[in-house]
This record gives sequence, structure tokens and C-alpha cells, in this order.
Amino acid sequence: MSAADQHKSTAMKWARWSAAVIILAVGAAAFRLSFTTLQDLAVLARVPKSDAWLFPLIVDGTILLATFGVLVSPSKTSEQRFFLAVLGIGAAVSVAGNSIHAMASGHPLPGWAAAIVAAVAPISLLADTHGLALLFRTVQRAPVVVTETAPVSVPAAGEVAVDPVSADPEPVDSATAVPAPVRVKPVAKKPVRPDPKTIARAVELHRDGMKYADIARELGVSARTAAKYAKSATASESVDYETVPAEVLDAPTPALEPERAPVRVAAPVVPVRVAPVRPVRPVQTMLPVAVPAGGF
Repeated sequence: MSAADQHKSTAMKWARWSAAVIILAVGAAAFRLSFTTLQDLAVLARVPKSDAWLFPLIVDGTILLATFGVLVSPSKTSEQRFFLAVLGIGAAVSVAGNSIHAMASGHPLPGWAAAIVAAVAPISLLADTHGLALLFRTVQRAPVVVTETAPVSVPAAGEVAVDPVSADPEPVDSATAVPAPVRVKPVAKKPVRPDPKTIARAVELHRDGMKYADIARELGVSARTAAKYAKSATASESVDYETVPAEVLDAPTPALEPERAPVRVAAPVVPVRVAPVRPVRPVQTMLPVAVPAGGF
């Protein structure tokens, strides 16, 4: 910082302190003069001299409360408008009281003026009480400032955190980027040896004169496998696929059919003839009538 900037900064500090001192001095003098004038006005309005000092305290205290309410209340709200109205009315009462005191010249005020001075106290009490309630309500409704933090991404289980790609990525060597192909030798499959019991069963069924398709259905294998098993009884015998029909060798392995549940057949419905019911009229019994002799 240069010497000129330091000198300017020092001058600004002195100016601020001087303004603060002047404001405090002028405010104290104005408050003292207004306080004395309003106290004398209360005496002229026939207020007891021992309690006359309360009148300027009520007026100036209401003005201070309204000023603090305007500063604390949110802008453009009903609370702020209320405190602005109270501030204006309080300032008007203070100015009018000082002016009326000068016009009275030490003479008692007329009845209507004394009545206005007497009404200032209860009206100020009502305004101050309502203003205090509004201040408490404003504090309770003060918004809570929430600072938003940038979300932190946490990699899930099994995932790898990847750094963001920069604007100028580093060059990657092509020799290390693509791995060299690896040759894999084929694994020879080991032949599956058939079950000797299955082969013996196939030979036995073949000797009994059963066809290859029936043997395959019995053993649960294909017809080609059944023919191979049936012809492998001795070393001298070999499987001759030319003697086996193609439709037998190529026939698929038969699947076992599931057992079907017995089907219950309902008995036939025999129509029953119902005779119509005829209404029967009640037969009225005739009562005996006594006829006197010689009545006709």
C-alpha cells in the first residue's frame, strides 16, 4: 500500500469517528430539548408536575420502538408498514407538541388540547404492546439459511472410482493399449465309457429278438446307441450300421410318457317327467237347513 492510500484510509477513519460523535452529540441535545419542552407541555395540559416527565418518555420511547421495528421487520410486509405508520405518527406528535408549547407561551392549554395530550399515553401503550407482539412473531418466522454443499459421490460395492477425464488426456502407447492375443490349445475330450450292465442288457434283449427301437425305448437311449450296445457282445462281432434301417438309427430317444390320472365320467342325466300340478278348489260343505213342517 502506498503512502497516499494509507493517508486516505486514515482520513476515512477520522471522518467516520467524527460523524459518529457529531450524531451522538446532536441527538443528545435534541432529545434533551424535546424532552424538556414536552414535559412543560404536559404541565400546561394539567398533568401533575411530578409525573410530567413521563409524557416525553412515552412519545420518544414509541419513536425508538418503531425505528427498531422498521429495521428488524422484513421489507414490504404488514409488520414493516405498521412500524412505519407508528414512526410517522410519533414524529408528528413530537413536532406538534413542541410547536404547541411555543404557541401557548406558558398559558394553560384549552380543554380540547389538554384532551389530546391526555390521549397520547393510552394510544402509545396500545401501539407499543402490538409492536412488541409483532417483533416476537417476526423472530419466530425468521427463515433458516441452509447452505448447500456439493454432493459427494461414493462408489458402491464392486465399483471403482474413476477420476474425471481431463481436457488434454495423456497419449497412450498403442503397444500397451491392446493386449496381444493368447493362443489356447484345445482340450481333448475323454471318451465316456458305457455302463457294462447297460451293454449286457442290450445284448440280452437283442438275442431275445427285440428290435433296436424297442431296445432303445427300454434302455432310454437312441436307436444308434442301442444297436452299438447290442453288437458289442464279443470282440469278433462289430456294429454294422448298413444293416440297420436309417429311420431306426435316426429315430429320437423316446421320452417317457407321464402317467395320466384317471378321468371320471359323470353318469348321464336322465330326464324326469314331472306331472303338472292342478289347482284344487276347496269344497264348501253344506250345512243342514231345518225346514219347519207345513211351511210351504
